[in-house]
Amino acid sequence: MPDHNRYYTGPVTDHFDGTRFLNPAGEPETDRSFGDILRWRRTAPATKWPKTIAVTPVVPERRVEGLRVTMVGHATLLIQVGGLNILTDPVWSNRASPVQFAGPKRVTAPGIRIEDLSPIDAILLSHNHYDHLDIPTLKALHARHAPLIVTPLGNDSTILRHIPKARVSAGDWGDAFDIAPGARAHIVPALHWSSRGMGDRRMALWGGFMLRVGERLIYFAGDTGYGTGNIFRRLHEEFGAPDLALLPIGAYDPRWFMAAQHTDPEEAIQIMRDLGARAAVAMHWGTFKLTDEPREDPALRLRAGLVERGIDPAAFVPLLPGEWAAFDPLLAL
Repeated sequence: MPDHNRYYTGPVTDHFDGTRFLNPAGEPETDRSFGDILRWRRTAPATKWPKTIAVTPVVPERRVEGLRVTMVGHATLLIQVGGLNILTDPVWSNRASPVQFAGPKRVTAPGIRIEDLSPIDAILLSHNHYDHLDIPTLKALHARHAPLIVTPLGNDSTILRHIPKARVSAGDWGDAFDIAPGARAHIVPALHWSSRGMGDRRMALWGGFMLRVGERLIYFAGDTGYGTGNIFRRLHEEFGAPDLALLPIGAYDPRWFMAAQHTDPEEAIQIMRDLGARAAVAMHWGTFKLTDEPREDPALRLRAGLVERGIDPAAFVPLLPGEWAAFDPLLAL
């Protein structure tokens, strides 16, 4: 693979070797070979998703003083907390792809029309895969709202190449940025990888976020595997128990290929428990067909797993696009 990093130049650390970023030591390897990809494609079941599912978009309130989360689709959620409006990994495009004539096509329309969005103050952008970093969407949001974009190292290069006047704060795991008075976004580790083309694997960093707004603490995982679970237990030690965790539950089959990079529903439940989160919203399922599981399986397995563990299913909800849930500072729902 090429040894020139086109996104980032910086000192060697425990998770950057001077060219490529690394997951924390002791965690499973996420790199997959071309042979692995061929094996997956040869053995993949013919799982059919519906071509489209009806969505009734909502118009969110302009500002919310409490805590409310609205599902747009996939990993795109509108967090309204303490009078702030924050988007996660915004994708309004019809395909999660570098082109709009091929690649995974959304089966659910966005749960909020982009023109109906509340004024957006900030974007938390976890990594550079096309189902998370979508340049057409970021251009539209910049034109309408000029939000601050907080993202891990190297992703700023991609954004600024296309949107030179974008307000971007890029940082390493452990860095934090003020997004408003009393509101701070901490970039935290995730178990994943990055790439937007050939030869750039792991040249931009990936991560999640701990968002503290006043007394409220919200965790957005981005894309992550579970691995040893150490990163989630350490987050609990460092930050305490989140009031709300936004956790991925889809794109997990086949496990031999996906386990290191995407959690399944049972692992997402364990992350909730490791964090001590008081409530959770499920994301990263049901919008783009990326892997082999049937569309409805993540939500069905999530509910079954919660019941099996004696957890009220209302504490971890798989919102559909256009649905929202409100939370007080201390408890779910």
